[in-house]
Amino acid sequence: MGLLLSLTFFLVVLTAAAAAPSEDVSHSSCSSQFSGELHLLDGSGLRLTLHHPRSPCSPAPLPDLPFSTILSHDEARATSFAARLTKTVPRAASPLLQSAAVSVPLSPGNSIGVGNYVTRIILGTPGKSYSVVADTGSSLSWLQCSPCKVECHPQEGPLFNPSASATYRSVPCSASECDSLESATLNPAACTLSNVCVYEATYGDGSFSVGYLSKDTLSLGSGRRLADFVYGCGQDNEGLFGRSAGLIGLARDRLSMPSQLAPTLGYGFSYCLPTTASTGYLSFGSNNPGRFSYTPMVSSSLDDSLYFIRLTGITVGGRGLPVSASAYTSTPTIIDSGTVITRLPVDVYDALSSAVAAALRGYRRAPAYSILDTCFRGSLSRLAVPAVDMVFQGGATLRLAARNVMIDVDSSTSCLAFAPSGSVAIIGNKQQQTFSVVYDVGRSRIGFAAGGCG
Repeated sequence: MGLLLSLTFFLVVLTAAAAAPSEDVSHSSCSSQFSGELHLLDGSGLRLTLHHPRSPCSPAPLPDLPFSTILSHDEARATSFAARLTKTVPRAASPLLQSAAVSVPLSPGNSIGVGNYVTRIILGTPGKSYSVVADTGSSLSWLQCSPCKVECHPQEGPLFNPSASATYRSVPCSASECDSLESATLNPAACTLSNVCVYEATYGDGSFSVGYLSKDTLSLGSGRRLADFVYGCGQDNEGLFGRSAGLIGLARDRLSMPSQLAPTLGYGFSYCLPTTASTGYLSFGSNNPGRFSYTPMVSSSLDDSLYFIRLTGITVGGRGLPVSASAYTSTPTIIDSGTVITRLPVDVYDALSSAVAAALRGYRRAPAYSILDTCFRGSLSRLAVPAVDMVFQGGATLRLAARNVMIDVDSSTSCLAFAPSGSVAIIGNKQQQTFSVVYDVGRSRIGFAAGGCG
């Protein structure tokens, strides 16, 4: 992996000969859902349609993966977060980059996985639409760009063509945005011989994007635009990005999309993560504060770009789990849009598993499935799943429906959609589905409201 990324940087920095770009692939099904995917709310906010990564109507569908494979990648994402927080992954300098007068050590990287939801953005002048994955665990946004000097993964629609945009420009190495790359990507910047800033975004599952840091105009709908939106123009993009054109980073960092939109729309965003049968939204700058119950964001020196919160309790059928209050805070807790299965501290998970199993004792148990070990014969619709509440500091509560508690892993087996973790607890997207979740970064709080995707 280190040699591959070293070679990638070497080729990009020395502006290697162009490889053939990805083929355009038509996507005619569900086209009616794509109309009106970008519009303003009450003249003050940007609202984007959000699709489940495995929805048949996603504009950038994932390959048809077995659910066990999805869980394996989900575990890689969770492990990658743990590596970021504990800094246990060794870093190695690249001799090829040293020969090019730059040194780019590899880091634990961000986390991508296969659980990120999909939306569209409009970039450039004239503006063109691109399907991207939205990720609260990443800061830097990027698109695949022609001429795609090394390699691009197949995507829906054409690659972004910098030469076709009247407002595109590359970012020089002397710019402050180039200096900010290390905090945004966990990798320091490199520099081409022509003084163009080079970014490297590496992800815990081995996916990566390497290219030129750039600026262009981002459309906000109804004629409004954000000039000089900073993003990566990817020349080597490999890994599990589905058929998306790239990624928008929603983490807490100067280069993230929410931070860049803050002067125009306010510092925050909200979303409703849909099921495969519906659509949700990703909204910047417009929400109804009275709808939400809030929990404070927790400051952490481990990684100031992630969204830390404090889980204080879980009830099953109205009864609290028989664990101490300190069990919930034995590991740091983050909330994440791209992790599928919620991870809990080990003692909390064991208590939850026992309580759910007791409530479902009239049903036949099934063998463990991948990382899920509390499984039952029968589909979710046939199980009398107990009510589960997740309570956070300040009293904010996720009152989980059965679909947020259990997950069908095949046609005859349903499993508890939680797993244990000894290093970092993660509130995953299975538990967040159909809730409105607001990230009020300006006031350092996160809010929850039921019934968000309707």
